[in-house]
Amino acid sequence: QVRLVESGGGLVQAGDSLRLSCVASGRTLRTYTMGWFRQAPGKEREFVAAISWSGAITNYADSVKGRFGIARDSAKNIMRLQMNSLKPEDTAIYYCAAQFSGPMTSDPSQYATWGQGTQVTVSS
Repeated sequence: QVRLVESGGGLVQAGDSLRLSCVASGRTLRTYTMGWFRQAPGKEREFVAAISWSGAITNYADSVKGRFGIARDSAKNIMRLQMNSLKPEDTAIYYCAAQFSGPMTSDPSQYATWGQGTQVTVSS
């Protein structure tokens, strides 16, 4: 129904900023939650942030609070993750995902559609 494509990853130094984008296309539900997850080599996928359809409600993992910001554009088909004060431990493949039912959650099993991922590497 929904196709997600991430972009914006790259190699940066600690303290730098990056902005990731996720574009949704194809058949879309009228409303859906979108979120960001990340997975580092040898580690499990972890929740980063989520945003409601309207953009009025957001949620962040404790590890990124105060540094990352999640937003959706006026068309509701583009989600962005502004990442500031990046740390080496932020290094991971970042995935955008869509949740089509249930309350907003950090549980990746509740997200039905995923993008291909974009690599973020932060050097010290």
